[in-house]
Amino acid sequence: MNHRLIFLLLSLLAAACTTQQVEKTSEPLARTAGWALLPIVNQSQTPQAGERAEVLVETALRVRGLQPAHYPVKQPADPLALLDEEKRFQQALQWARNQGFRYGVTGSVQEWRYKTGLDGEPAVGISLRVIDIPSGSILWAASGARTGWGYESLSGTANKVIDRLLSGLELEGETSR
Repeated sequence: MNHRLIFLLLSLLAAACTTQQVEKTSEPLARTAGWALLPIVNQSQTPQAGERAEVLVETALRVRGLQPAHYPVKQPADPLALLDEEKRFQQALQWARNQGFRYGVTGSVQEWRYKTGLDGEPAVGISLRVIDIPSGSILWAASGARTGWGYESLSGTANKVIDRLLSGLELEGETSR
């Protein structure tokens, strides 16, 4: 009976952990090249989840020793233009090209919410990409998701996913992680 209880507890623990997929399509990236943080598209039902993720990604990149410039946020005359994620991305990409940046960090948020129920567990799903700004080609991509425990915060759960994803980003001068 004790073995079954231990197995059940370990199964529950594993169920609350992270899923992750990383695609490495390049050599280690130059830490000293110009880096820009581009929009993270919100595909979730939570308003401004992309912008919230951007702040966490920028902080995680700075912890890794990078100094990404954040794209300028323009307030359009038409409030509905704020909903055009593709236009916002293309404007930021053009800004990064004009500034001469080499790499751009972007992605999307698929899930950013507290689940319904008594515990209200946080649930986060994020995809990140590093693109070569001059060509637009994808150099690195990763996706991850996590459901936290009822006592965890949404931003704390998102931080765990983002940190885990970015730990797979290989930079010049680093040993394998």
